[in-house]
Amino acid sequence: MANAYDFSGRVAVVTGGGQGIGLAAAQRMYDGGASLAIWDRDDAVLARLPEHFDMGRVLPVACDIGDLASVEAATAATMARFGRIDVLINNAAIVGPNATTWEYPPEAFEAVIHVGLVGTFYVSRTVVPHMIAAGYGRIVNVASVAGKEGNPNAPAYSSAKAGVIALTKSLGKELAGQDIAVNCVTPAVAKTTLALQQSESHIAYMLSKIPRGRMLELHEAGAMIAWLASEENSFTTGGVFDLSGGRATY
Repeated sequence: MANAYDFSGRVAVVTGGGQGIGLAAAQRMYDGGASLAIWDRDDAVLARLPEHFDMGRVLPVACDIGDLASVEAATAATMARFGRIDVLINNAAIVGPNATTWEYPPEAFEAVIHVGLVGTFYVSRTVVPHMIAAGYGRIVNVASVAGKEGNPNAPAYSSAKAGVIALTKSLGKELAGQDIAVNCVTPAVAKTTLALQQSESHIAYMLSKIPRGRMLELHEAGAMIAWLASEENSFTTGGVFDLSGGRATY
């Protein structure tokens, strides 16, 4: 039986929360009593949310995290509906193509960095003041083992996720004097739509590096994220929690 964490009365924002790791985390928090604001730029993903939730406690929000004005509007909509934001799961990102650094399309590199890193900054910058005002918050950023080790033929994604790890550490230190915890997780390849868009050879490379010998299951990621987002995580901040199946041991 899975551990249950109490999110009664809490409001969680999950970017990219309609599928993959974001959805798994959202479901764990919802089952614990949380109300959810799920932000996504894909209207089709938002339209499928009733397949996963009773929508009484769920607010779908069309949001492109790479656009600061869109992030500010999404935050305002969430506050108008729920009056607070207690938890933020920065999950939204794009993967980009697989190519060597010297052959990588510049526009693709910029897009991956802008959504995955700059977008995470935009969301954090906009939401954190509400947590400071409330005196409480839990932030979990979804990075990647690629941000620790760097995957060949994925320079943009590796760079974006390395930046997310560093941003986590900076923000965690800035907020350490308050009851606001900021941590990140570093998954290995999981069974997500984005991951499976990559080339078969790149997926095979990533799997070959995992001592567990398999992909990360989404519920496993959701379990770790849920604990980090819970009130029980009252001390650890600025931390990097590994989800790589033994690939990285630091």
